[in-house]
Amino acid sequence: MSGALLEVNGISVSFDGFKAINSLSFNIDNCELRAIIGPNGAGKTTFMDIITGKTRPDSGDVIWGEKNVSLIKKSESEIANLGVGRKFQKPTVFEDQSVMENLIMALKNKRNPWSVLFYKYNKIDDEKVANIASDIGLISVLDKLSGELSHGQKQWLEIGMLLAQEPQLLLIDEPAAGMTHEERNHTVLLLKKLSKTRAVVVVEHDEEMIRVADWLIDVGPGAGIHGGQLLAAGTPKEVIANKDSITGKWLLGYSEKSLNRGGVKKIGELTIRNARENNLQGIDVTIPLGMMVSITGPSGSGKSTLILHTLYNAFNLM
Repeated sequence: MSGALLEVNGISVSFDGFKAINSLSFNIDNCELRAIIGPNGAGKTTFMDIITGKTRPDSGDVIWGEKNVSLIKKSESEIANLGVGRKFQKPTVFEDQSVMENLIMALKNKRNPWSVLFYKYNKIDDEKVANIASDIGLISVLDKLSGELSHGQKQWLEIGMLLAQEPQLLLIDEPAAGMTHEERNHTVLLLKKLSKTRAVVVVEHDEEMIRVADWLIDVGPGAGIHGGQLLAAGTPKEVIANKDSITGKWLLGYSEKSLNRGGVKKIGELTIRNARENNLQGIDVTIPLGMMVSITGPSGSGKSTLILHTLYNAFNLM
């Protein structure tokens, strides 16, 4: 191993004949912010699943740390104890507990039954919690219930809970999704700060988040149906200049010519009234039948809920 913190060697994995990752290789070094970019289905989340032990690859290896430890046959808990922390896209905090209580529960301490039963909060742990809360920008709301935080604050709290485990590598899935502009700016600054003391790898679609990364890894589909191939790697400027990078073209402002759709005609319509589920707040919408419809909006605005729940149920009733 060449001094890298994490080395991914020829990883491939398939699901029901679809190759989600195809011979993917790259290194992650200490103290840097890397972004894994690419279209949906390119294998970005699968890559994180493999590193953290959630998914076993069909071939290849993942080597960790100075001792060259293979992670392929390690359990999720073993990999976490080695120093790999992962945050999923949706924040999972204990909403009935305060910010402070969430951070205390996440502190890196002994987890056997006796240690947990007789644990006493002490000055050292108090200092750790205060430092983490200050770093993530929640020092002023330590006593607030986590369920009362904004979406962005919950994301920061979960990042803080990962920091409490003292990881060497942070894997973070779309941290800016659903955030306000101000929250997104705070998140960018937070991740840049964290990358000065540990490796931070972010799966992200947000343009601003991508541009501030030290290094981009662009994965995407190659020829045929297979995805998960390395299209480009380098600084944001290098990836933008790479003709093989799909995301690089997007960052550069490239757009495909509009398609000639021919004589598309509406054959009917489906009207949804007062749709209220998850984050849908009384939506009234008419969907033309026989035409391709695009539902747009920022992450967290209810696009998937509208498709997966409201429209699915409506068509079943027809």
